[in-house]
Amino acid sequence: MAPPPPPPTATKYFWGDSPEPDEYYASLGLRHAEAYFQSPCGRLFTHSFHPLSAASDGDVKGVVFMSHGYGSDSSWMFQNIAISYARWGYAVFCADLLGHGRSDGVRGYLGDTEAVARAALSFFLSVRRSGAYASLPAFLFGESMGGATTLLAYLRSPPDAGWAGIILSAPLLVFPDDMYPSRVRLFLYGLLFGLADTWAVMPDKRMVGRSIRDPAKLRVIASNPRLYRGSPRVGTMRELARVTALLRESFGEVAAPFLVVHGTDDGVTSPEGSRMLYERAASEDKSLILYDGMYHSLIQGESDENRDRVLADMRAWIDERVRRYGAGAGAAAADGHAEAPAA
Repeated sequence: MAPPPPPPTATKYFWGDSPEPDEYYASLGLRHAEAYFQSPCGRLFTHSFHPLSAASDGDVKGVVFMSHGYGSDSSWMFQNIAISYARWGYAVFCADLLGHGRSDGVRGYLGDTEAVARAALSFFLSVRRSGAYASLPAFLFGESMGGATTLLAYLRSPPDAGWAGIILSAPLLVFPDDMYPSRVRLFLYGLLFGLADTWAVMPDKRMVGRSIRDPAKLRVIASNPRLYRGSPRVGTMRELARVTALLRESFGEVAAPFLVVHGTDDGVTSPEGSRMLYERAASEDKSLILYDGMYHSLIQGESDENRDRVLADMRAWIDERVRRYGAGAGAAAADGHAEAPAA
């Protein structure tokens, strides 16, 4: 097997070679920090973003906990999502999922999604329960595969977590037919009793190229020095097939308010999964927005005009939930009203 191609020539940061991070974030009106967190399942690399206008960490509208997609991390273009929410007045926390970025684990390996979700949830709850944020409305956000781990983290949360809502962008809940991992290959590799679990030998469906519409943004995303470029690992595809089926069986247990957004031309995760979640979830306050003709990466990979449209919808939704539920979001969410899906 040929080795994966080298990354395109990268700039120092996703925004270029300058300015340096502190100056860059300050120019956006933000304070940024990085840290490691020791979860029960491994060490996670984390980011936090706060508006400079906040007099203290808790002087914000609410707190948002974000999870990135497969093969990516929280240090490159995914930050554009976190930065947007922080500029709207929210504290934002991101963690590189296990097997990604600078967190522990074999690169691109998700052999135990329960452990991946448990590690992220451990970090999120450690912040959620701290003095600065305990009384604030708190939201979970997940993109693509991170949408699946976010939904799993929600389902595994303790009753007192008090999530005010969930925001999912093109979540991996159903594979498109041509993206579903080969059952024959999974069966044959399974005969090796786990020896092949980390082998990067599954067919490469060119997911990055199928996610991004804007060629210039594709080049920036592809230049991420921590992007996983190998073929999908056997255990990763086996586990993603298992966990997406498990999540579909659990849609009826989702009771928190949620917004799910999806492009109708998404070739990586099927919009049908988002429709199924909307139809089956027990939530009384739920919203589905389908963007006609948009690809998978709605914020990182679409035109600026399309990106701004998606972000405006997200901002309207989260600001309204803060207004509607406030600090009592966890208990009050059940009083919300369902919303019809928008096209």
